[in-house]
Amino acid sequence: MATATQTSKNFIDGEWVDPAEGRTDPVYNPATGEEIAQAPSSTREDVDRAVKAARDAFENGWGTTTPAERATAILHIADAIEQHADEITELEAANAGKPFEAFKTDEIPAMVDNLRFFAGAARCMEGKAAGEYLEGYTSIIRREPVGVIGQIAPWNYPIMMAVWKIGPALATGNTIVLKPAPSTPLSTLKLAELCAEFLPKGVLNVIAGGNDPGAALVEHDDVDMVSLTGSVETGKWIAEHAARTLKRVHLELGGKAPVVVFDDVELESVLETIAGTGYYNAGQDCTAATRVLAASSVLDEVVNGLVEQASGYVMGDTRSPETTLGPLNSARQRERVEGFLERKPAQAEIVTGGKEPDLPGFFLEPTVISGLQQDDEMIQREIFGPVITVQPFSDEEQAIKWANGTPYGLAASVWTRDVGRALRVSNALRFGCVWINDHIPLASEMPHGGYGQSGYGKDLSMYALEDYTQVKHVMASLS
Repeated sequence: MATATQTSKNFIDGEWVDPAEGRTDPVYNPATGEEIAQAPSSTREDVDRAVKAARDAFENGWGTTTPAERATAILHIADAIEQHADEITELEAANAGKPFEAFKTDEIPAMVDNLRFFAGAARCMEGKAAGEYLEGYTSIIRREPVGVIGQIAPWNYPIMMAVWKIGPALATGNTIVLKPAPSTPLSTLKLAELCAEFLPKGVLNVIAGGNDPGAALVEHDDVDMVSLTGSVETGKWIAEHAARTLKRVHLELGGKAPVVVFDDVELESVLETIAGTGYYNAGQDCTAATRVLAASSVLDEVVNGLVEQASGYVMGDTRSPETTLGPLNSARQRERVEGFLERKPAQAEIVTGGKEPDLPGFFLEPTVISGLQQDDEMIQREIFGPVITVQPFSDEEQAIKWANGTPYGLAASVWTRDVGRALRVSNALRFGCVWINDHIPLASEMPHGGYGQSGYGKDLSMYALEDYTQVKHVMASLS
C-alpha cells in the first residue's frame, strides 16, 4: 500500500522519470484524509516529452504491428492485472476510497474481461469488401489507427476507466499519453508498470498532474485525438480547444440517469437494486440510479423502501469486508454534494441521511430526498454523491417527458412487467443505454456512451474500435 514516504514518477518512453520542474502534489486517502503519497505535478514540458515518445513509438513500429501482436500484448496485460489484483485493490482502496471487497469482486474481473475482449476484437475488424465500383478500378477500404491519443481519466473509477481507454486504443495500433485525475494517480501508475513488460517503449506513457498537462494534451499539435471521461464543463472546454487543431474528440461525460418505476413490479427486489446501484461507489458514477421516477400509486412505498435500504449501508475502513459505502473523493467533492442539500427548495424533504458521520475522511450518509420538482437543481444537475431523489409521475407520457427532461443522456432504466410498455418507454428515452428491469449491468461486447450533453463516442464494444480508427479508401487502376 502507498505510504506517506512514497514519491511517484511519470512513466515516459519506458522509463520512470521525475517531472520536468521537479514539483509534486500530495495524494490523500479519502477514507482518512491522510496524505499517502506525492505524485508528479507535470507541466507542458512533460507532455511534450511524452507525446514525442508516443509519436516515435507509433511511427517506428507499433502503428504497423499485426493484430495478433497487439492482441498478445493486451492479453498479457489482462493476465498481469489479474495476478496483481490484491496490490491494485490495495491502491484503489487507499487512493480512491473504494471498499476493498467490492472493488476486487466487481471491477477487477470487469477490467480483465474488457482487455480480453479487445484483444480478440483487434483481430476481427470488419470493413467493406474490396471490389470494382468504378470500371477499371479496384477499391479497398482500410481501417488505420488514428495516431497519438491523449487520454484523460476520471477520479471516480481511476484504473477501470484507464483500462476502458487503453484497450481499444492499443488494439487498433495507436500510442497513448494517459493522464489520470490529480487526486487518484496511484493505480494508473501501477498499470503503467504492469504494461511496461509487454509493450514497446513509448506506446503507453502516463503523466500525473492537474489542469496544465491536461490542457497541454488537448492543445498539442502532435496529438491526433483526445479521449475524456469527465464533467460536462471539461468536455465542452476540450471540444472547443481541440477544434483549433481539428483533432478528433471522444467524450464520455456526466449523466442523470432516470429510473422509471411503474406500479406493477415487485418493489422489494427493485428497491434493493436501485439502492445498490445508486449508492455504489458513493453515488460517484455517471450512470448511478439516483433519479427515481415512481408511479404515484407506489410513491410512499418507494420512498420508505429506499430509506430502509439506506439504513443498511455501513461506512468506515475501506479494507473491512463490513464496509459497503465508501467516502466521497475529497473534501471538495463532499462540500459540493452538501451544497446541493443546503440549497434544496422549501418543498423538498431530506427523508434520511445528508449528514457527515462521526468518521475521519470524507464520508456522507446515504440520502433520500422527496418533494422535488422537475425544474429543481437536484433534478437538473448531476449531484455525484450518495443522494437518491424520488419524484412521482402520473402516467407513462409524463414519465417519459420527465425522464428526458434534463440535458443529459447517458443511461436510464425502466421497471415494469408489461413487455409492451417496457419497449415503448425504452424506445422513447433519449439515452445511450436503457436497461429494462435492472440498472448498470455492462458487457464488453455492448457499447457505452451518451446522447446530448453526456457526450459522444463509445466505450466498450466494436464501436469503440471504430472511434479509434480512421477509414482510408485505396483505389488501384487495373490498366
